[in-house]
Amino acid sequence: MLPVLVVHGGAGQIPKERAELSGAGVRAAVRGGYTILRGGGSAMDAVVEAVTLLENNPAFNAGCGSVLNSKGEVEMDAIVMDGRTLASGAVSAVRNIANPIQLARLVMEKTSHLCLTAEGANQFARTMCVPEVPAESLITDYARMRWRKNLAPDANPVECQMGKMGTVGAVAVDVAGNIACATSTGGLLNKMEGRVGDTACIGCGGYADNKVGAVSPTGHGEAIMKVVLARLILFYMEQGHSAEEASDLGLAYMKERVAGLGGVVTVDPQGNWAACFSSQQMSWAAAQKDTLYYGLFKGERFTQSIDDLH
Repeated sequence: MLPVLVVHGGAGQIPKERAELSGAGVRAAVRGGYTILRGGGSAMDAVVEAVTLLENNPAFNAGCGSVLNSKGEVEMDAIVMDGRTLASGAVSAVRNIANPIQLARLVMEKTSHLCLTAEGANQFARTMCVPEVPAESLITDYARMRWRKNLAPDANPVECQMGKMGTVGAVAVDVAGNIACATSTGGLLNKMEGRVGDTACIGCGGYADNKVGAVSPTGHGEAIMKVVLARLILFYMEQGHSAEEASDLGLAYMKERVAGLGGVVTVDPQGNWAACFSSQQMSWAAAQKDTLYYGLFKGERFTQSIDDLH
């Protein structure tokens, strides 16, 4: 059953013209991360690689595809967690960084803190010789179009959420049985400047524990934070529920208690995995036993060889 890697590219309502971009993106990300696992690499290396590939893909709300805040600027959050030691690192409201997930890993490995925010995170990036990139390089035409549309006085809130691509993330178990998670996001469309959502918060935007499993969520951050979704799902797993059952229970509780929709990818120490969502769609892909699994709609699961590029 090991190794295994599962990634998501965001939950929400994805227009038909962007669905193929999203699907191709998560499949490429899972191939990249699984190559590391297949070569004996660590779960942490695999999830960071997978999420880096998603951050580098403008089809996703992370890195160079991030949505814009109310001022038309990019502010990003990211987190990693090592299930072996419970070490974690996160950054929030960070700017001008191409791959916040890599900076979050540096916070975990090079500081005694769990999260650095805004200018403090950028200052730390400079000390780590992480290059800053021009702000415009992280803004796509699509993101700017949606930002402007949402600012219009007659903007329809439902229509403005069309095309929403949520947080991206990954969970993995390597051949040694170690577990890790990674999550990255551009946040909420037209959010207030300085808003920090669930992604950078341990237990909300991700959690990994070798004794239980790992979860990476996507969806409305404020709802995820209210129920501490990632840790809630692992609590259900500790009670004896499978990864899929626990994921569905956590998502159902969030919907019933705070009217929140979203999705998760989940894995347990034995390599059992799940990709579950209460939203209309979620792009996801998984790799296990050299087989690639992927889907977008509920009940949908396609398979192919991990080495098949088509």
